[in-house]
Amino acid sequence: MKVLSKSKNREIIYRNGKPTAVILDIADYLNLMERLDDIQDVKLLKKIRQKPLRFRKLSDFLNECNPPV
Repeated sequence: MKVLSKSKNREIIYRNGKPTAVILDIADYLNLMERLDDIQDVKLLKKIRQKPLRFRKLSDFLNECNPPV
């Protein structure tokens, strides 16, 4: 196993001459996870926008969200 420093915040781990893992600074990792969440949100939004709009009365919506006791 060989560790090669690529930059200040990342290191690439090599096994048998092939890259197998990356060690990231925690801030870089959290940033990547946030960007992944954003990408997933955009995909979901595009999927939702393909469906036709459905309108309903506000009172019906409120009853659905907070059914009477």
